[in-house]
Amino acid sequence: MHFLYIIHSAKIDRYYVGETADAEFRLNLHNQHYFSQSFTKAAKDWELKLIFKTSNREDALVLEKFVKRMKSRVFIEKIINKPEILSDILSKK
Repeated sequence: MHFLYIIHSAKIDRYYVGETADAEFRLNLHNQHYFSQSFTKAAKDWELKLIFKTSNREDALVLEKFVKRMKSRVFIEKIINKPEILSDILSKK
C-alpha cells in the first residue's frame, strides 16, 4: 500500500505533492528538514491536506507526476476538495 500526499505550509502559502508508504512519518521528516535539499526546507509548519491510498507505489508515482506536471495550485485545491478525481486519473492510465 502506498499513498499520494499533499502538504501545505501557511508560512509560505505553498503546497507540496509527494508519495510514500507512511504519510504521517513523511510529514514529520519534512517538518524536521530531514530532506536538506528539498523544497520543503523553506518552512516548518507543513500540514497534511490530503492522503490518497493507492494499491502500489507505481500508481502513487503516476499520480504524483501527473499532479506536478499540471503546475496548478487551482488543480491541487480541486483534488483536495474532490479526491475522487485521482481515481479517475488512475482509471485512464
